[in-house]
Amino acid sequence: MKKVFGTKEIVITAALLAICIISQFFKNLSVFITGPVINACLIIAVLSAGLASGIILSIITPVTAYIIAASPVMMAVPGIIPLIMAGNAVLVLATHFLLKKDLTDGKGLRDIKSYLKAIVCALLKGVFMGLTIALWLLPTFISEESPLIKKMPVFQTTFSTTQFITACIGFVYAFIIWAALSRFLRKSDLK
Repeated sequence: MKKVFGTKEIVITAALLAICIISQFFKNLSVFITGPVINACLIIAVLSAGLASGIILSIITPVTAYIIAASPVMMAVPGIIPLIMAGNAVLVLATHFLLKKDLTDGKGLRDIKSYLKAIVCALLKGVFMGLTIALWLLPTFISEESPLIKKMPVFQTTFSTTQFITACIGFVYAFIIWAALSRFLRKSDLK
């Protein structure tokens, strides 16, 4: 009987978490640095270590982002953290159910359908976060008197369109990494 979450999965998850944490130190420079790296790690986690690994990273990375470089909106509306976790989980679940089989069988990177499915996965994350954070949470919990209200359009774009774009870039990174990593895993018989 195969272990669902054994040593290999723990090591891969820990290594990807370390990469995520390092990238979060650059969060204040640009979301286009950290976002794609986090998304790529979530995707690689699902492909190489399974759904549990991706879910674990989905939950931990928003917490480490808050600890390392909390944005003013995260500090003003801490309820955003569980919704970011859920948005990450949407990406992980979509990747698991729509893409994993295609990519782990070795043919996926040569099939245009895989790239279209990746766009769908990224879109699902962007739409989920757009609806829950940009259109509901932020307008509900940032009052008209708050100095953050002036930045509401920026926050709303960050938690909708930008999430879609960074997830798409994350898929580009993940596909490049997966092309090499899947060969290594096959040769090492770790897959």
